[in-house]
Amino acid sequence: MGVPSLAQLALAGVISLIAFLGYGPQYLFHHIEPSALDQTQSIVFNYLLLCTWICYTRACFTDPGHVPRNWGSNGFLDEVSDLDTASPQNRIRRCRKCENYKPPRAHHCKVCQRCIPKMDHHCPWTINCVSHRTFPHFFRFLFYSVTAMLYLEYLLYIRLAILFQNRSLPSVRCPSSYLGPTPLQMILLFTFTLTNSITLFALAVLLIRNIYTLASNTTTIESWEIERHDTLVRRARSHGGYLDGPDGQKIRLRRQEFPYDIGVYANVRQAMGTGVFGTWLWPFAATPANEAGLAFETNGFEDPDTNWPPPDPDRLPRRTYNLADLDDPFIHTANNTMTIDIDAFRTRQRRDYQRFSSAGEENDESQARKGDSRETGIRLDVFEGRGGAWKDKDGDCLGDFGVDDNDGDEEEDDGDVPLSEILARRGRGRKSE
Repeated sequence: MGVPSLAQLALAGVISLIAFLGYGPQYLFHHIEPSALDQTQSIVFNYLLLCTWICYTRACFTDPGHVPRNWGSNGFLDEVSDLDTASPQNRIRRCRKCENYKPPRAHHCKVCQRCIPKMDHHCPWTINCVSHRTFPHFFRFLFYSVTAMLYLEYLLYIRLAILFQNRSLPSVRCPSSYLGPTPLQMILLFTFTLTNSITLFALAVLLIRNIYTLASNTTTIESWEIERHDTLVRRARSHGGYLDGPDGQKIRLRRQEFPYDIGVYANVRQAMGTGVFGTWLWPFAATPANEAGLAFETNGFEDPDTNWPPPDPDRLPRRTYNLADLDDPFIHTANNTMTIDIDAFRTRQRRDYQRFSSAGEENDESQARKGDSRETGIRLDVFEGRGGAWKDKDGDCLGDFGVDDNDGDEEEDDGDVPLSEILARRGRGRKSE
């Protein structure tokens, strides 16, 4: 038999923790004051425990969804045949791993090895993606587990309060005296209390965060994208609204509103898969359909041609040149567009040399990495490297959420596909059908 994987160990750990906190205290309560749980307490606690088991099982084993193989070839490309695909605002998102087009909010999971509709993150504790289809089960699991642990914390507090009140009474070691809890029972009581308190704090923080994402209709990945966009916009303000892209391209950046926040009730209805309030917390509620995760309503704050996520200069593809259109590809003349690129590169090269030379004179490597740019006042460590390696305020990059971004390429294996290539692939797809 092979060695269990980390995912299997994580799953076994969560199951053991639920069983430990769910059934261990109930057994202990039969042997310490005031008494075992009464009928009402037992029904309430075990109902919450049962709902936790059901929701966790569904969060683990529900299929997170997939992008249909023919999603990008059934009428979708007819609407973009006249778009300028060179513009970062009119990108055709395509996954090079799946060889398929990607709908909005979908990402390629490096663990599941496929594109997941409205991917939030890959959760190691459920060994499954939290996505459009699994988020309702994951949210209900957090809700019921936090509620059950809050109730358990109350039950444990009652026993601890009695133990504190009786602290001056004779202990069990004195013959013919008051028989309080044994040392083992006291150790178990404090172990249950400490474990439950720590787990409750961690899951309560996670639940509060998911309540916010539910109300704002954002995912964990999109929260990362929003923070990245805000950082780039602040940087662009110091450069007249433009940032340097690959091959000397000047990318204009302006603040974009997140397009999928359509109101609290509509957000919750979309995320939970139904508008019926009574079923939002029902453990046996239906799983949202896969097709519902392929297109999403927008709030209309931005132009319809504006895509999310906004353009990121560090993640845009390199420009493609047609040498047949150049007067002489080896001579940089006034009519040669590559001249502009070379001049821009040399300008950036001089600025980089000046910046890092001044940082070296300070003879402080950590200050050079974390200090401010003398020219723009922007932190250098925030913008170094590719966009995929950029970390948010929590120190997370896209790879930490399960997004396949190993080589730091533009848009986690997304790219700007030339229109001729799109139409050619479309023709090959129809022939294969």
